[in-house]
Amino acid sequence: MAGWMPKKRKVDGENRQFNSEWTEKYLFTLPSAASSKPMCLLCNEAISVIKEYNVKRHYHSNHGSFASTYPAGSEERRKKLQVLQASFERSQMALGQFCTEQQRAMIASLRVAWTLTRQKRPFTDADTVKDCMLAVIDEVVIDQKVKESVTSAIKKVPLSDTSILRRVELLAKDVSGKLFENVRKAEYISIAVDESTDCTDMAQLCIYVRFFDGVRFREELLGLIPLEGHTTGEVIFQKIVSFFNEHELDLQKVCLLVTDGAPAMVGRVQGLVARLSAIAPHMQYLHCIIHQSVLCAKLSGDLKNTMDTVMSIVNFIRSTSSLQHRLFRQMLADTFADHTDLLVHNDVRWLSKGKVLDRFCELRQEIVSFLRTCKHKRAANLLEGMLDERFMAEVYFLCDIFGHMNTLNLELQGRGKSIADLVERLCAFKTKLSIFKTDLITKKLLHFPQLRAFMSTSPRGEITPEQLQSEGVADFWCNHVSQYQYPTIRKVASLILTMFGSTYTCESSFSHMNAIKTMGRCSMSNQKLHECLRIGLTTYEPNYAEIAKSRQCNFSH
Repeated sequence: MAGWMPKKRKVDGENRQFNSEWTEKYLFTLPSAASSKPMCLLCNEAISVIKEYNVKRHYHSNHGSFASTYPAGSEERRKKLQVLQASFERSQMALGQFCTEQQRAMIASLRVAWTLTRQKRPFTDADTVKDCMLAVIDEVVIDQKVKESVTSAIKKVPLSDTSILRRVELLAKDVSGKLFENVRKAEYISIAVDESTDCTDMAQLCIYVRFFDGVRFREELLGLIPLEGHTTGEVIFQKIVSFFNEHELDLQKVCLLVTDGAPAMVGRVQGLVARLSAIAPHMQYLHCIIHQSVLCAKLSGDLKNTMDTVMSIVNFIRSTSSLQHRLFRQMLADTFADHTDLLVHNDVRWLSKGKVLDRFCELRQEIVSFLRTCKHKRAANLLEGMLDERFMAEVYFLCDIFGHMNTLNLELQGRGKSIADLVERLCAFKTKLSIFKTDLITKKLLHFPQLRAFMSTSPRGEITPEQLQSEGVADFWCNHVSQYQYPTIRKVASLILTMFGSTYTCESSFSHMNAIKTMGRCSMSNQKLHECLRIGLTTYEPNYAEIAKSRQCNFSH
């Protein structure tokens, strides 16, 4: 046919294979690595196409003298071929070992980066770690050959601050990938949302997620999102929606949203809850149970006046002048008191009030002695209150009742606690309140040890109820109930146990955030802060070997 042209041959489609006979005839071999090309045993040159013509041409064109010196089929040629093959195998083994050493150095670098980040240490501390390891080896290892070998291996590990920076990125990507994959598979998820600012006044939105991964219930940092401008409900809503879309997460799976009750979160029209409810109508909302319980600690009437007086006495001793504060501490040291100073109350810290009262009661006698010797005008008025038995009885009562409140608060805090656990603690405390009331009416004061010690010179023995420990509800469903047993009730249990009961995880995360991004590391980017916080809080473990295999590994220079 006129104008017909043959199709161009495609070598890749011909599926050519290496013939083992070419090793004897042309001194070529095929390395074991994937996609390898035939290689000449004499000059280590590889040919591009696996074809006998190409192999033969290379042999006769470049190694004609070898063919005449070692004729085909001769014993000398066979021995020479064995030597060439052994040399080639040794070189391949050395190359493989070299690559393995590089990967081991990479894995060591990853593990150091993981440890430093979990401990919230600066990236520059990695070089200090290397210096410490070398110093230890120099002192501990006696054998000189072993010392040189180990020292050489440690020096090859890349531990510069820029290397650790890259390792943190890889580690965070690895664990976040596992997290997002499990969240996508979860039937229900619960999220806790809170907002705070870092040391550079950058607002950070913390999102925590709780879900069942098929084996156990997990609580993980879902994301730390910077809020560059305003922190209104609309801005927070848009950030959360964008984050879920970016990582292919389904907002329809959110069964519960927990917040701290701020207006931007719970506004009826513009708040985050209202906006999310519009696109996820099945989602429920909860005001953090811990925040609700703290409202019970608000005082009024005579008890508020008593607390204010206690704070006045503490502030008078600690804050009137530096000299007065030093003299009080010196008096405590001279009298061998149990404590070295009074505590200052802080409304932001939930447990502060009970601890302040406890310390105040334990140092009562020392405070009275100091006020008697103090020449300040206010000291006489404050001393009069300290000697008033009614006033001190109210102080001891507040000390005991806030002790019970602190115990409840600590029981509500912590990770791995579902809404069922928190409601159970609250119901138990409500029952205790009636017991406390009866205890006060009968004047037995079994649950008010500080007040009882003050009211009686020979206090009765204190009754401490035994603490009953049992397996948690979540652990029971994970460990003993098969997914094929009671499918309906198991589905309900999974839904309830997935729900957060508080924003404790977010509040705790902000403490970690402030420990990571300090004024000494104030230039840290939002992305790096997110990565460091994820590594510092995650329960997932990275796959160091897989990360090392997927990257180009190099020794430290």
